[in-house]
Amino acid sequence: MNNKNNKNKIIIPITIFVSFVCGAVWTYLVVNQLDKGSILTGSSLGSYTVNENSISGAVDKIYDATVVVETSRNGTPISTGTGFVYKVDGSTAYVMTNNHVVGEGDSARVIFSDGTSAETKILGGDTYADIAVLSVSASSIKQVATIGDTESLRLGDTTFAVGAPLGDTYSGTVTKGILSGKDRLVEVSLSGTTSDYYMKVLQTDAALNPGNSGGPLCNINGEVIGVNSLKLTQENSATSTYSVEGMGFAIPIEDALYYAEIIEKGDSVKRPYIGISMLDITNSYYLWQSGVTIPDGVEEGVAIVEVTSSSPASKAGLQKGDIIVKIEGEKVSSVAKLRYELYKHSPGDKIKITYNRDGKEHTCEVTLEESK
Repeated sequence: MNNKNNKNKIIIPITIFVSFVCGAVWTYLVVNQLDKGSILTGSSLGSYTVNENSISGAVDKIYDATVVVETSRNGTPISTGTGFVYKVDGSTAYVMTNNHVVGEGDSARVIFSDGTSAETKILGGDTYADIAVLSVSASSIKQVATIGDTESLRLGDTTFAVGAPLGDTYSGTVTKGILSGKDRLVEVSLSGTTSDYYMKVLQTDAALNPGNSGGPLCNINGEVIGVNSLKLTQENSATSTYSVEGMGFAIPIEDALYYAEIIEKGDSVKRPYIGISMLDITNSYYLWQSGVTIPDGVEEGVAIVEVTSSSPASKAGLQKGDIIVKIEGEKVSSVAKLRYELYKHSPGDKIKITYNRDGKEHTCEVTLEESK
């Protein structure tokens, strides 16, 4: 009887010790795998598999299609950005990037993921769309991007960017985030002081830096859903600017392709023209200089400070001092918003403009002409 009790006393501590060791080892494996970005799963006791929590397969589909774009003027490099090969037609490959990456240059070359480079031809670009297209010999490219769409995107979907945030030194940098917003309207400044127009963009919290401009924003499948273009900046009290982290913007791929296809053919994007000079109604000093008075009760709109003779605006009866408040029923709150609404239309279209004159609202029909 005593011998049996002694055995029990020995077996129980051993069992506890073995269980403790096994538990510690299992905990270590789980934590170690999670630290490596892996997930442990199991359907039955003692049967487990490891699935990598990785986007490496998706990155492989775009990595070699992404290029560094080095822009020069008179033979001197002036800027770098990112681009990607989106199309091949016979012996010619086409690279998409931002217009602001190549707009100030007269030549450009692309640097591929393996460090080789090729001279390109700048086919053209559009300032307001911020899209430009380069052509390069198809024999020099490494990969062609797979194009996706934005229709099926949902907030919270995984997104990632590939680019050269600080030039060629950090080319091929991959950053990951989520889709933070769709159909955002953001104000864009060309002059650096006032907003010139609006862009409809995708918002992501994937890290984007200046050299990422023109590079691809991709979905979890490695398909291009946007062209990285903007990073939000704000002015502080000292009027200097600073970047807002975690807020980057990309041009939806459908819009980018629309403009790219026009540029590919050697055509320019046709913008509509109404023939006015205008100011935001909040711009009190310059309105006073122009002799324009805002009627009482008008809190939103764009003031006409000059009407070009024989222009569409002149033919429609618009005058200096009129306050445009709507285009096709859409409110116009600023010059930037007016351009956004106007550029939805094409030369030859007839649009309805609502304006305030001497405190009373009127409407007129304007037949748009092509901007020269």
